[in-house]
Amino acid sequence: MRLSGRNLKCVRGGREVFSDLDLSATSGEALAVTGPNGAGKTSLLRVLAGLLVPAEGSIALEAGDAELSLAEQAHYLGHRDALKPALSVMENLSFWREFLGGETKDAGHCLAAVALDHAAHLPAAYLSAGQRRRLSIARLLSVRRPVWLLDEPTSALDAAGQAMFIGLMRDHLASGGLIIAATHLPLGIDARDLRMGGAA
Repeated sequence: MRLSGRNLKCVRGGREVFSDLDLSATSGEALAVTGPNGAGKTSLLRVLAGLLVPAEGSIALEAGDAELSLAEQAHYLGHRDALKPALSVMENLSFWREFLGGETKDAGHCLAAVALDHAAHLPAAYLSAGQRRRLSIARLLSVRRPVWLLDEPTSALDAAGQAMFIGLMRDHLASGGLIIAATHLPLGIDARDLRMGGAA
């Protein structure tokens, strides 16, 4: 599988965020998108996730499922944890499994993988910032999608949480997945660097 972008340009609010951007990542590979605040890292991930339309350029996923769009084969983990505070941890994860569809894994196993199985019946409102991040990571595990688009994925995680997520990223790459992650910090895995510069 190969995800590529050619001559990508993003304009938001009438301002050019980035232009003439090329990228590629293949199965088993991670791409770390780095650069200063305002360089367009989040905008790039949102373009790849299908949440923003590029002003110019093209995006292609080769050797993926021809019946599905890139967005349907990708998980996007943004800055905000997409959780409903009144629902329990398990109910939040079950919602995402049903909403996303596709090949699912046991919810209890996914919660155990992020060390949240003990909190399965707690309302999400009771979770700390790090625990909310762990629950969002469990969503990546609960539905099999080969492309992970991650925006500052280790934010709010403590040292144990970061080590846990490094292991999960390695497992995903070993199973043929690919990762594109915007980050200011080392990912903890082997990754090529895509440096973005300038101001948005």
